[in-house]
Amino acid sequence: MPRPRLAVLHTVALLAERFKTRIADRFPDLDSFHMLDESLLQDLMRDGPSAGIVARVVGHAQLAERAGATGLLFTCSSTSPAVDVARRVVSIPIVKIDDAMAAKAVTLGNRIGVICTTTSTQGPSRDLLLDHAKGARRKIEVETRLCDSAYHALIGGDRDTHDRIVTQAARDLAPHVDTVVLAQASIAHLRETLDGELAVPVLASPDLCIQTLDSQLDLTGANHNPG
Repeated sequence: MPRPRLAVLHTVALLAERFKTRIADRFPDLDSFHMLDESLLQDLMRDGPSAGIVARVVGHAQLAERAGATGLLFTCSSTSPAVDVARRVVSIPIVKIDDAMAAKAVTLGNRIGVICTTTSTQGPSRDLLLDHAKGARRKIEVETRLCDSAYHALIGGDRDTHDRIVTQAARDLAPHVDTVVLAQASIAHLRETLDGELAVPVLASPDLCIQTLDSQLDLTGANHNPG
């Protein structure tokens, strides 16, 4: 059996650095490499889903496989539909950043609230939850809240306004759902505060993803730190 080698594909440069640290902390001996293509998310947000986006995601997966990756992690929620295609093309397993979060969310109740800041994430996040619910034989309702003004504040350098908008959306949504899902890694830093404040559980993808990565991919031989 080949030594585990993890490829991680990002569409946001900031996430690349964060995941390098998380993966190194969790799997100090794991051979991993990171790929960054910011144009994927930029084009997806500007033009919407397309065959070209799918082909590019598949191409990145194929390149990772040729580079010797034994597993692949995509950290962009918006590329979820294209990742489904890539899974059918390459022979190595692929994990989506929000697979673990969606799997947990569907066990916490029938009404799931989703907070996102880009339209490109809204549909894929809802569909992923529905897919996991189907696999778990659970019936759920998904209510999404799009905070696009938060995204514009963030890219304008105003993180405080971004955080305030997302926080208020979560507060407004919480009384109507059984759990709140923060659909993007860019808002995951608000999870702990919101989870302590709101009356329902609040989930975010990065930590859950890393915690379950060794069970989703065959990382046999890659020592990991518990937690």
